[in-house]
Amino acid sequence: MFEKILIANRGEIALRIQRACRELGIKTVVVHSTADTEAKYVKLADESVCIGPPASSGSYLNIPAIISAAEVTDAEAIHPGYGFLSENAGFAERVEKSGFVFIGPRPETIALMGDKVSAKDAMKAAGVPCVPGSEGALPDDPKEIVKIARAIGYPVIIKAAGGGGGRGMRVVHTEAALNNAVNMTRAEAGAAFGNPVVYMEKYLENPRHIEIQILADSFKNAVYLGERDCSMQRRHQKVIEEAPAPEVNRRLIAKVGERCAEACRKINYRGAGTFEFLFENDEFYFIEMNTRVQVEHPVTEQVTGIDIVQAQIRIAAGEKLWFRQRDVVLKGHAIECRINAEDPYKFTPSPGNILSYHPPGGPGIRVDTHIYQGYTIPPHYDSMIGKVIAYGDTRDQAIRRMRIALSEMVVEGIKTNIPLHQELMHDARFIEGGANIHYLEEKLAAKDEATKGK
Repeated sequence: MFEKILIANRGEIALRIQRACRELGIKTVVVHSTADTEAKYVKLADESVCIGPPASSGSYLNIPAIISAAEVTDAEAIHPGYGFLSENAGFAERVEKSGFVFIGPRPETIALMGDKVSAKDAMKAAGVPCVPGSEGALPDDPKEIVKIARAIGYPVIIKAAGGGGGRGMRVVHTEAALNNAVNMTRAEAGAAFGNPVVYMEKYLENPRHIEIQILADSFKNAVYLGERDCSMQRRHQKVIEEAPAPEVNRRLIAKVGERCAEACRKINYRGAGTFEFLFENDEFYFIEMNTRVQVEHPVTEQVTGIDIVQAQIRIAAGEKLWFRQRDVVLKGHAIECRINAEDPYKFTPSPGNILSYHPPGGPGIRVDTHIYQGYTIPPHYDSMIGKVIAYGDTRDQAIRRMRIALSEMVVEGIKTNIPLHQELMHDARFIEGGANIHYLEEKLAAKDEATKGK
């Protein structure tokens, strides 16, 4: 096992990784920008190194500075968390070439799955069901593009091969709009991701977003840890996640889960990963794989009893998986609400000083956050400041516990999206379970229209 790990991230995930390390008896080094000097995880770390200014480009995305910090502190491994450099194959390669262990998949695997075209090809070869679409990247010939779209059937969606996080996508409903949409997406993809390659898929009208969590070691052992429903989204960004997914046949989950595990064996996957699917009419359609720990990993931890972050570390240290598929038993239900420092309905960021903070508690409640009373949320990063997770024997109990937790939670001095979560915990469609990915967007749009009409 490692003696010292460098955490190359910030916010709640940096604290989450730090806690996992401390439980394993591993010392931690935290890198931080000048904006994060007063962060809780910086104060709790065995060592901390300031690596640059508030702007991510000069700090959390500064590869030479992170490598140097690992060198001067004699760290053995680097955990990238999520976001920032976590799915950057070049960073993973630099880490390993510099003599450190990258806590995640091999660089070539990150590159394979980071390109949506090559990822889809790999999944097809492994028997994972995919959305009907173009065979690889779209050609340059506009006439050929039209032919492909006709074969798939409208509406279609144009996606950037190097995209992610809900960016680099455009839905096309008519042939007249097709080639212009392709050209615009190519230009945007080139500017945003440095990769102008785009591909085409059938646009599913009312799908849910369901993902399969996997763990795989370096010895071709792979297991799936059930599924999560992440359909409550706004602008392709998840708002609420839960495990297991309501109203989905367990045999169907087992079938697609085993295919995901088999795909990991075929591509020599190592570490934690998530297969993301669109789910419609009892069919799963692969969309992408995230080669890192997910924001929503706690709901899977709650229903399986498996610490995913510790598993990442143990696998990176060369350990074999210490359990088999038959040992993975889902028990109860867990729901996660992402707490953001933002206006609950306008969604404008709300950085600033936290004047008062009171976390919720009680049976089945977990809070993953790095904030504290007196802490100043910097304006330079993502607005998520924490997560509230409610666990219960049943989904109904988890919802009731979440309602209580949200009513107890106090964050004063800034705006948060807690009121939105409170509304959703009483929403009839959410309570019923199985809402599609458009539901929240449509609900918010209707609310906005009603407000304008007054």
